[in-house]
Amino acid sequence: MRAIRLVGQKTPVVMQEIDVPRLGREDVLVRVKAAGICHSDAHYRSGVTKTGPLPVTLGHEVAGIVEEVGADVARFKPGDRVAVHYLTSCGDCHHCSRGSEQFCGTAQMIGKHRDGGWADYISMPERSLFLLPPEISLEQGAVMMCSSSTSLHALKKARLRGGDTVAVFGVGGLGASALQLAMAMGALEVFAVDTNPVKLALAESFGAVPINASEGDPVREIRRRTGGRGVDVSVEVVGLPVTMRQAVQALAVQGRAAIAGLSDRTFEIASYTELLGAEAEVIGVADHLAQEMPQLLEFAVRGKLNLEKVITRRVPLDAVIVDGVLDELDRYGDHVRTVIIL
Repeated sequence: MRAIRLVGQKTPVVMQEIDVPRLGREDVLVRVKAAGICHSDAHYRSGVTKTGPLPVTLGHEVAGIVEEVGADVARFKPGDRVAVHYLTSCGDCHHCSRGSEQFCGTAQMIGKHRDGGWADYISMPERSLFLLPPEISLEQGAVMMCSSSTSLHALKKARLRGGDTVAVFGVGGLGASALQLAMAMGALEVFAVDTNPVKLALAESFGAVPINASEGDPVREIRRRTGGRGVDVSVEVVGLPVTMRQAVQALAVQGRAAIAGLSDRTFEIASYTELLGAEAEVIGVADHLAQEMPQLLEFAVRGKLNLEKVITRRVPLDAVIVDGVLDELDRYGDHVRTVIIL
């Protein structure tokens, strides 16, 4: 089968012919129909985030059609439309038993530690798959498996409550989902912070208040619009020191900042004025949980989460084209989410 693979850091991805995965008794073979291109993939290519042994097939936002099932698979059959939760885990350890499978000692993320979905087929354990309701397209189902699910996990980690005010720093794939999900969860007002007018217009179309950080200090503008109070929850999905710090500085007293943007860089916090004195919280966000997927899918079915306008480009399974998309992500271009269509 065809597969777009990372063969080394700081080198272009390449197309290779590899074997179709073999099925274990509890595995499902999925014919990939849609696979998102995430900024994390650009980080893997650049070496900002380390992967497992190379080469590896990239792609962790995946949806498709069940092609074949293992002997012990009970919930799926050939022809089912499915979305792929990107983690495999043991299901039995301390972390798995507490519903935090991302910390399982044997956990593997597709497209990072094991072959992912930029390929004709992918094999996954049955428990990592979710049936896609007919209301959700395969394209949207694929994107939901990282950008939307990680955004939902961030908002849950930040303990978003009805009536809270929220600021989302970065209106890319994650940010566009985060602002919609914040509204669906009862946020009173959502501010969208970015420097790209195209992305700010998208955020405004979803009902968020756009704040252009290239025109002034976004923290000052958020405080002006909240009567000096700040926001109850901030979600940072860019991964730059400046936006991570702004996410903390924009908080109200006892506010919670969820940091989800990948970065290999540090940022500073004024320990008393920005943290201790306000009893503020800075919360790390690692991946997302399988147990959150049913609620996420229900938000989409009910129209609370719509990724139609978030998917701004569709490309074929072509290594040269996909490598160009990764270059654009490194430049923080206009496109929000690009999806590979097979």
